[in-house]
Amino acid sequence: AAARAGGLLPACGGAAAHGHPPVTEGGLSLRPMDADPSSRAALGGLYRREGRRVFATLVRLLGRFDLAEEALHDAFLAAAQRWPVEGVPGNPVAWLVSAGRFKAIDGLRRRARLVPWDDAAEAAEAVADDAPAWDERESIADDRLRLVFTCCHPGLSDEAQVALTLREVCGLTTEEIARACLVPAPTLAQRIVRAKAKIAAARIPYEVPGPDELPGRLATVLRVTCLVFNEGYSASGGGDALRAELCDEAIRLGRLLLQLLPQPEVRGLLALMCLHDARRRARTTPAGDLVPLEEQDRALWNRVAIAEGCALALEALRDSAGRPPGAYCLQAAIAAVHAEAPSAADTDWPQIVGLYDALLRAEPTPVVALNRAVAVAMRDGPRAGLALIDPLLDGEPLRAFHLAHAAKADLHRRLGEPEAARAAYRAALALARQEPERRYLARRLAELPG
Repeated sequence: AAARAGGLLPACGGAAAHGHPPVTEGGLSLRPMDADPSSRAALGGLYRREGRRVFATLVRLLGRFDLAEEALHDAFLAAAQRWPVEGVPGNPVAWLVSAGRFKAIDGLRRRARLVPWDDAAEAAEAVADDAPAWDERESIADDRLRLVFTCCHPGLSDEAQVALTLREVCGLTTEEIARACLVPAPTLAQRIVRAKAKIAAARIPYEVPGPDELPGRLATVLRVTCLVFNEGYSASGGGDALRAELCDEAIRLGRLLLQLLPQPEVRGLLALMCLHDARRRARTTPAGDLVPLEEQDRALWNRVAIAEGCALALEALRDSAGRPPGAYCLQAAIAAVHAEAPSAADTDWPQIVGLYDALLRAEPTPVVALNRAVAVAMRDGPRAGLALIDPLLDGEPLRAFHLAHAAKADLHRRLGEPEAARAAYRAALALARQEPERRYLARRLAELPG
C-alpha cells in the first residue's frame, strides 16, 4: 500500500448543463410521462450494468467525450419514452448505441444550420460527416478496452489517468471522486476538462496498442488500477483509513481487464486486490482506528474473497511458467501466504522473504526493499531488519516516507529500545497525513515506557 494516487481528478458531467437527465447514484434519473415505475427501474438497472459499455462505443463513433456523454443520456431518454410503448428491443445495447449516434449527429447538423457563421459549426459538421458507421456485429468489449487505454495514455499525468479511468470507465461522478480524494469538485472538474482537451489537442488515439506497444501500455493501465485500489485501501490523507468505494471500483476494473486481456499480470493484480480487500472488516475498529495485521481478528476476513484471490494467484504463477513471474504475480503470492496463515504466529516468513527476494529482482525499488526488510525482521529478528532499514532511510526516496520510520520505530520497540523508538515514531508522526494512522502512531508513542 505504499503507492499513492495523489489528487484524483473527476470528469465534469456535461449532460445536465444541456437539459439532459442527470446521473444519480441509482442510475439515470428518467421522468417520461408514459413510463411506469417498473419500466423506470428496469431501465435504471440497464444503465448501471451497460451504460459505460454504450458510452465506450459512442466515444469511438463520435470521437469526443462530451458528444458521447450527451449521446448516452439522449439514448436512455429515448428508451424511457419509447420502450414502455414499443417494447424492449432484442439487443438493447445495440439499440442504445444506434439511437445515441443518430441523435448526436442529428444535433450536430442542426446546430451547424442554426449558426452557420460560427467556426464551431463547421467543425461540428466535420465530426458528423466523419463519424464511422455503426455495425451491431462490432465488438463493444473492444470499445471498452480502447477506452481504458485512452484514459491511461502515458501522455497524461498520473492524476489525469486515474481520474479519467474512474469517471469514464468506472462511471463515478465528479462528486463521488471529489469526496473520495477530499478535493473540491469544481477544482477537479476543471482539471478533467484540461485533461480531455489534451487528448483532443495531442490527437491521442482511441485504440488498443499493437503487439509492440502493448506490454508497456498494459503496465500503465495496471499501475493506474493499482493506484486507485491503494488510495481506497490506505487513503493518502483525511479522516478515514479506507475508502471502500475506490477498492470496489478498482476490483471491478480489474475484473473487466481480466475479461478483456487474460494475461498473468492482469490476473496477478486482481488476485492481489481481492486478497487485500478480504481483510477490510478486520483492518479498523468500529471507531475507525487502525488494527495492525498481527492483531486482526482473522475470523472477520472474507474467506470467499481469499479463496478467489488464492486461485487467481496460483493460476497467474502457472501462466508465467517458463519466464520470471511479474511484480503483481509475486505480490499476489505474498498476500496469499499471509491470507492462508491461520494466525500471525504461523505465518511462513521464510517463504515470504524468498518471494520478496524475487520481487526485488523484478522491481528493485526502495519500497520493495523496505517490505523485504520487515519480512527479514519477522524471520530473523528485529536487529536483522534494522540493519537493512537504516541504510534505506539514508536515501532520499524513503526519508520522507512515514511508513519507513514507523517500521524502524516498531523494530526498536520490539527490541526494548524506547528512546530510539520514540525518535522514529515522532518522525513518522510528523510525516503522516491520514488521521487514523496518526492516531495509531500517537498511541504507540504514548505506550513507550518513560
